[in-house]
Amino acid sequence: MYFDPVEALERDALAQLQTDRLRATVERAAKSPFYAKRLAEAGLSAASVTSPEDIRKFPLTGKDDLRSNYPYGFLTCDRRELVRLHASSGTTGNPTAVLYTRKDLDQWAALVARCMYSVGMRKGDVFQNIAGYGLFTGGLGIHYGAEWLGCLTIPAGAGNTKRQIKLIQDFEVTALHIIPSYALYFGSVLEKEGIRPEDFPPRIALIGAEPHTDEARKRIEQLLGLRAFNSYGLSEMNGPGVAFECTEQSGMHIWEDAYIVEVIDPVTLEPVPEGQVGELVLTTLTREGMPIIRYRTRDLTRLLPGQCACGRTHRRIDRISGRADDMLIIKGVNIYPMQVEQVLMTMPEVGQNYLIIIEREGYLDQLRIKVEIQDEYFVEDMRGLRSLQEKIAHKLHDEILITPRVDLVQRGTLPQSEGKAKRVVDARETN
Repeated sequence: MYFDPVEALERDALAQLQTDRLRATVERAAKSPFYAKRLAEAGLSAASVTSPEDIRKFPLTGKDDLRSNYPYGFLTCDRRELVRLHASSGTTGNPTAVLYTRKDLDQWAALVARCMYSVGMRKGDVFQNIAGYGLFTGGLGIHYGAEWLGCLTIPAGAGNTKRQIKLIQDFEVTALHIIPSYALYFGSVLEKEGIRPEDFPPRIALIGAEPHTDEARKRIEQLLGLRAFNSYGLSEMNGPGVAFECTEQSGMHIWEDAYIVEVIDPVTLEPVPEGQVGELVLTTLTREGMPIIRYRTRDLTRLLPGQCACGRTHRRIDRISGRADDMLIIKGVNIYPMQVEQVLMTMPEVGQNYLIIIEREGYLDQLRIKVEIQDEYFVEDMRGLRSLQEKIAHKLHDEILITPRVDLVQRGTLPQSEGKAKRVVDARETN
């Protein structure tokens, strides 16, 4: 039933495993220049750990720490033991670089394979990886997990949609890995090519790498004729494979034998009650080359109460609702881009793409939202378009509490990225 028996480990046994691994992680982290100083200043060591809850004694680690200690400040082993480097896509200043030993890569691949198994993938599946390779962890991380599971793996990479479709059809691909925004675009291409969802071979899509709503997931499932499973990962914690849905699709199991999970208030830095949204904080438990203690992901989520019906005992997190640093404040109202998507993806008139634009009019900030409309609704009847415009604006007001300006545009008008979608444009600097 499970890829690894640890998935159903009793909570007491799992807590003891976490304690042992946390103690070993702290001992190993102290070998790095950064943590040697940080732990000494805090008067902490491996002896400070007697339970997983002791993680709260340790100071938080942030992205700025990784950047200011670039390239080797977090390294705990001889450089000759390293076999892989991944890094963030930042274009200015130091990136956040993550270093891997052979053992790190093997453990990462096993975790990703566990994730794939949990959504129904098996040895013999044909898997197409529609993600960018290179420094981005989503390409190689997913690739090696699929091979570890025993799948025929097609490293298609991102883009060239018609070629992707040909590969899927020719090799009877059964599972995909694809970014949600690109999956929505992919579905529109299938429509144009006259390929019905029921004739599209894959039965499973792994989606992640960018926040998305359940409404977007349901639309992807409808367009592609498959089941789409949410995933979560970040390069600082290896990459994909940190948390994954199972076939129940009721939250993402975070693999607690490999990570300690906390959800904190991003302002007070105190833990929030189970079920309350806060900032996700993670600690690696099995990383050899570059362990990280209490990393502030800046991602917003909540711990879901209760145990999943699948029987796995590892706790679940809800889908990422946004980032602590991507909140928009318009006319004194706090707005997250995901709230906009949640509304738009429930409307049959709306296409697969939208763009949020922040403008300044005089001394006031204004919110403008460009929305692609399905072809059958984009007609010459101006009264009909105006009515649809007002309908969208009204539904958005009900969710975000202000009325944005809504521009209706034809499908295919807005820029379409083959990587992570850019959903928000700040036009105030150019006004």
